[in-house]
Amino acid sequence: MTDVLPGRLLRPQAKVLPEDARRHNRALVLQTLLRAEGLSRADLARETGLTRVTVSDLVAELIAERLVRELGQREDARPGKPATLLDVDRSGHQMVGIDLSDHAVFRAAVLDLDGTILSRHEAPLDGATGEEALDRVGRLAERALAAADAPVLGVGVGTPGVVGPDGLVHTAPNLGWSGVPLQELLALRLGVPVIVANDANVSALAEHGFGEAGGDLMVVTIGAGVGSGLILSGALVRGARFAAGEIGQVMVGTDGGLDVEYDRGKTVEAWLSVPSLEERIRAAGDTGRAEVLRRAGQRLGVALAPVVGALNLGEVVLSGPPELLDGDLAEAALETIRRRTMSDTSDALILRRTTLGRDIVLLGAAVLVLSGRLGVS
Repeated sequence: MTDVLPGRLLRPQAKVLPEDARRHNRALVLQTLLRAEGLSRADLARETGLTRVTVSDLVAELIAERLVRELGQREDARPGKPATLLDVDRSGHQMVGIDLSDHAVFRAAVLDLDGTILSRHEAPLDGATGEEALDRVGRLAERALAAADAPVLGVGVGTPGVVGPDGLVHTAPNLGWSGVPLQELLALRLGVPVIVANDANVSALAEHGFGEAGGDLMVVTIGAGVGSGLILSGALVRGARFAAGEIGQVMVGTDGGLDVEYDRGKTVEAWLSVPSLEERIRAAGDTGRAEVLRRAGQRLGVALAPVVGALNLGEVVLSGPPELLDGDLAEAALETIRRRTMSDTSDALILRRTTLGRDIVLLGAAVLVLSGRLGVS
């Protein structure tokens, strides 16, 4: 299995050294077909820079594995035998995506290789933590696997918390997990390859693979907690301790001055998590709703401004309940970022809500599987 490693490009782009050539070239052929169906073997050789012999060998292997299929012959006015067109066998395998990011319900889906959701499954969280929450994940995954009607390429899981490249959840406070080898436990229980990653990182993968992302981006996820995922120069950023993007515990309530001690009650998460926002909106009533959202957006902008400025980001994507994120909150966040950064770097900044809706983590989990198992996205 190939990991979605920091610094590794999500999409293969060129030939490499002989020792890695076959795996890389397989991925290169698949990636080319995934984004441009209906190519012949000769087309693939031209697009990838591989020899026709290498392409023919790889295509034969991929057809045998039900990853590529022949579409039939191209209508061609040129003399000679018409070329046979190829495509990824988009229904030859399926994937299971699992989303643990919501504070009230776990979600799962069966998807084809195109990211089309074929069936959906849910399990209420009901406040479960620790072993009970872990068992609910396992049972939900088993139900989703049972609904697949083609070979399952793998299971991708987006979970809150700090997650290592081996799928070990170092800490996920909202689920009561610490040092939980989630990837290993699920793989043993399910008997199929499993890839686990932080839910915000998974959301960034979804925007890169299935969304409208145009380049470098930051995805901010707002749910039971607050996190973010970063893709820079085509690679996912994880950080030295796998906590890149963990902005939820950054303190932004510093109205008392620079010498204020760290206080979790003044962090991004305290201002912006869905339960916190909903509680403050209830207390403020209808007349105070806009002010609550505006102040939360300002705090988000305070946290994001240094990141936008340091990385010269062109796009920040928000993922979470649209009734909370649209309007006052997003407008206040963008205004705050622009007021706290150089105009040359932030005037063109796009801050938008994801177009993938609540499926963003499920789709990102599918990208985890595509990237980890096939080297494509």
